[in-house]
Amino acid sequence: MKYKNNINGIISVNKPKGLTSRDVVNEIQKSLNTKAGHTGTLDPMAEGVLVVCLGKASKLAEFLTSTQKEYIAEVTLGLETDTLDIEGKMLKEDNKHITKKQIEEALKFFTKTYKQEVPKYSAVKVNGKRLYEYARNNQEVTLPKKEVTIYDLKLLDYKNENNKIVFTIYTKVSKGTYIRSLIRDVAHHLNTLGTMSKLTRISQGKFKIENTYTLEEIKNNNYKIISIKDALDIKVVKVNNELKQKIINGQKLDLDYDQVLFIDNNENELAVYKKENNELKVWKMLYIKK
Repeated sequence: MKYKNNINGIISVNKPKGLTSRDVVNEIQKSLNTKAGHTGTLDPMAEGVLVVCLGKASKLAEFLTSTQKEYIAEVTLGLETDTLDIEGKMLKEDNKHITKKQIEEALKFFTKTYKQEVPKYSAVKVNGKRLYEYARNNQEVTLPKKEVTIYDLKLLDYKNENNKIVFTIYTKVSKGTYIRSLIRDVAHHLNTLGTMSKLTRISQGKFKIENTYTLEEIKNNNYKIISIKDALDIKVVKVNNELKQKIINGQKLDLDYDQVLFIDNNENELAVYKKENNELKVWKMLYIKK
């Protein structure tokens, strides 16, 4: 698809509940008339920080996904659904009374690194097929387990609603952690059932919810694009025209950097280089030849 604008950079969006991450990207492409892609899916029921890459910034999406993330989640005990969230099909129910102290102890227990079973309603691939495809076709499949780290896990609120214990947590987790799965695991540790009833991502790396823009603000041109060099947490080096020519031609460089973003005198991003086998090589070319 041809776009009128060629905008390069990052925009941090406050995703609303009810839209898929792809829906949000489509809205931004329409509003800004430029190519866009997101760096980390949020479920339709979730809201909060969605980092969207514009133009050539999409080449660097993995730099922006391999970061810690923070969430506020609401948990309803006594319910278990097929999707592990409140919008799924009900599978089991119980009415055990779990105290605030028991929950706090369970949260302490899960502040650790452990092997987490991936939800069956997820986009993880097994034998070339996504797990949600197996789930929708009622096909049995062994769910993979991935190592995740829960850096912080705190109880924010605890109440009894309609004979169900409902509590709210804050958590800081590693890339690849499923909050739905964490909630299931905490509930099972408490010898009960649990489902995620609300989820807000409040940060992804350096991108915080207080610095996001709504879709409405973006439509009304009330937003700021973050440059690639400001978005990345790597060394930035400005080069002269002689070195610029070597870089845009993809040459190896005899310079002592492990990972570096080169820019020219006009602040244009040229390429990201990485050291491999003691050689500094192009990893991602960002320069667009005119």
